[in-house]
Amino acid sequence: MNASPFSSLSDGHQRLQGLVGAWRGEEEVAATQWTDAGAATSEVQAEAEFGGLFVVQRYRQRRDGTVSFGAHNVFGFDQQTRLVTMHQFDSMGFVPMSPATGTWNGSELMLERSSPRGAARAVYSFDGADAYRMKLQFKPAGSDAWQDMVSGLYRRVPPSSINGF
Repeated sequence: MNASPFSSLSDGHQRLQGLVGAWRGEEEVAATQWTDAGAATSEVQAEAEFGGLFVVQRYRQRRDGTVSFGAHNVFGFDQQTRLVTMHQFDSMGFVPMSPATGTWNGSELMLERSSPRGAARAVYSFDGADAYRMKLQFKPAGSDAWQDMVSGLYRRVPPSSINGF
């Protein structure tokens, strides 16, 4: 199987390459039905797969020195719909019925998905090539109000500084 070189990727696929790399984040976690409010740190490792058609991201959050949450995200770009997709599998164990989908607005990527529990929104805002902000919100089923869950600032770090994925 031959993978396409990055230079032949669509613009939508090329934009996803901004997620690639090793990142360390400082996060603020809001009180929700799943956790208490407080500070957290995180590590993110993201790699381009299949010639850049997908980006696989591994995420680990720590609170009080203990891993409190983990996720594997698979980002793609659907050329027919012109939508970015994100399949998320995490330590909460909910099986996603469908991927989150979204679009770019300048340097900001907003993705949303719905389930019987409600809707989730993730916003990635890039501050150049070496930093981005992420905000995760949840809207319970039957509600019109978005609730903050996690927000953070992530900075690029050497891959060797992240261990144990």
